Amino acid sequence: MQELLGRLSALDPRASLGLRVIACFDELVVGNVNSRGLLSAAASLAGCNAGYCQDLPARMMRVTPRGELVDGPVVPPPGSSTTADGLTVWLERSGPAHANDAIILERLTLSMRIRHGRGLRDLDNRRALGLVLDPGVPVADRRTAATRLGLAPGTRHRVVAAPLFAVWEEHPTAAEDVVPTPYGPIHALVVPHDHPPVAAGPIGTGVAAGVDHLHRSFRTAVVALRLCAPPDTPSVDADTYGGLIGLLADLPPDADQPDVDALAEVMVHPWGPSTVDALVRAGSVRQAARRAGVHHSTLQQRLDSVSGTLGFDPFDDGIGRTRLGIAYLAWRLRTSRVLDLPAPGRPRS
Repeated sequence: MQELLGRLSALDPRASLGLRVIACFDELVVGNVNSRGLLSAAASLAGCNAGYCQDLPARMMRVTPRGELVDGPVVPPPGSSTTADGLTVWLERSGPAHANDAIILERLTLSMRIRHGRGLRDLDNRRALGLVLDPGVPVADRRTAATRLGLAPGTRHRVVAAPLFAVWEEHPTAAEDVVPTPYGPIHALVVPHDHPPVAAGPIGTGVAAGVDHLHRSFRTAVVALRLCAPPDTPSVDADTYGGLIGLLADLPPDADQPDVDALAEVMVHPWGPSTVDALVRAGSVRQAARRAGVHHSTLQQRLDSVSGTLGFDPFDDGIGRTRLGIAYLAWRLRTSRVLDLPAPGRPRS
């Protein structure tokens, strides 16, 4: 399936949402993710709550598109549910079914049957990675969970973060699961610190960390993922940004960011993003002009406009460039669309 999806993506990177749904659940089954992870994937893909119930033992679970549990029973809607082997799954869709609801239900049903047909072999390990990556879990419990996953004390690893619809050219053998985040469910894998770059996209790779601090690696991996901009930038390594990635990971979602607000005014210009990117990466106006592909006098005019809007000159001193660089990264996070489910597109001629 991944090979087929890769060929289709070569023709149209947005091709066949249905195939991406299938590939998504393929990866989740390979990763042996738990029931909540499977429901989170279905809810995220469908854009509505997903749930399941079973007869023996009696159990029910409902999950939102952001991976949060929903309390209370619900009657499975007849047109948006399937039942097999004493297990019922459903989508809590309001209004008419969407185009891919049927394929999402089909793959969710298959994945849940596989999940519950494996017996108790991995019961103790199903939530282990989620515990390891949760800073709110006591350190002793995180270490115990890490040991169950084969992550030995004293070793260093990196967390790789990917959306559920990521395209994998090669899937590493690694501890993995779907982990709820403020941005929706994320497919997380833990690889050795010196593991070669993972051939997939879009993905973010976190900083190297010991077992006690893998939650930090995960947070930086999510930031790196949100900095991706396929097809030009399908993957980002947190190490590229050094300590800045940690600052961004610690930034509250509702933080007051006046420099970012001002930069947003610059970015509405057609020349804004390319010019700001050039200013951040260049050491002079002429270097920035070469990067932006314009005459230096044109770049100088744009720089004057940027400085007037921001209230400081990026080339005036080191602090100005630092402010612009941080504001630029924060703006990219604020406007990131990498976690939006790709829409199907027309095949290219």
